[in-house]
Amino acid sequence: MHQSIKIIIALLISAPLFANEIIIDKAAPPMYFTKAEFVNASTTRVPFKVIDQLIVVEVGILDQEGNFIIDTGSESLILNSAHFKPSRRYRDDGKQKSGVHNDIEGVKEKHLNLLSIQDMNLEKLSADVIDLSHIEKTKKIKLLGIIGYSVLKDFEIFIDMHLNQLTLTKVDKNGDKLSDKVYAETIHDSIDFKLKRHTIILDAYIGDKKVKFGLDTGAEYNQLNKNLSSEILDYFYPSKELKLTGASGKKKKVLAGKLYRVKLNDSIYFGPMKTVLTNLRKMNTAFGTKLDGILGYEFFAQKRTIINYRKERLYFIKSPIIKH
Repeated sequence: MHQSIKIIIALLISAPLFANEIIIDKAAPPMYFTKAEFVNASTTRVPFKVIDQLIVVEVGILDQEGNFIIDTGSESLILNSAHFKPSRRYRDDGKQKSGVHNDIEGVKEKHLNLLSIQDMNLEKLSADVIDLSHIEKTKKIKLLGIIGYSVLKDFEIFIDMHLNQLTLTKVDKNGDKLSDKVYAETIHDSIDFKLKRHTIILDAYIGDKKVKFGLDTGAEYNQLNKNLSSEILDYFYPSKELKLTGASGKKKKVLAGKLYRVKLNDSIYFGPMKTVLTNLRKMNTAFGTKLDGILGYEFFAQKRTIINYRKERLYFIKSPIIKH
């Protein structure tokens, strides 16, 4: 059976882009979650689907409705140029961004005067306009775009793979929630992270060896740098070769298997996780930091996780014990 992994627009790197401002009628909010449940004035719950190990939400935006991928690895809000044509001429349409695997060409920028999530507004939000039609074909969905860090950073985000639900709650400049009544569940553990531009960087261990991981909801499988020492790679058990499709649609073969003995500390540890062995040199060069790998869907499948960008902290909620 043909296998194809799509790891979506992970860890995009910003470049200065220029575009004429597009004025949006404030009477019709340009963006909203079509199936959101509003908890209070600063909190909303959004159901999501998991499509090929990607978190997909339904969004209405600029008179269209369709799917958006939630991607902490993307710096910005991205609109699919297959569905959003520039209404004015862009002064610069030849800029590039870089993904983990390939350069992405043909990036334009669109300005949304107001992003409205019910009463949660973000003024003057920019959106990169990129052709994502190859992702639509692979996933067999209407993909309007990708929601990244520029939208998510102003919220505390609870990613609950047990209930297939996002909880977004507005935070102040210190990262404190605007409402105390947000979660019915109890937080049982937490850990600090470092924010490198828009990338969440976690100190972790594989066996007893210290490593640095980037955390990315847009990574369908974990990625491990193939240039790591044999003492670390001994915990990676390969099983097959797969075709990996980069952000630009180009494919390359990678070794896939399972990674064992991963932990963040003595109380936060993971079972075996599906992982691909790849070269992260381009990403490390772009960010000026050395990452040993990327933790993606497999991380969130095992840990009900809350991300607070302002506090640079992850919180974990216990998963229920399922009796068979």
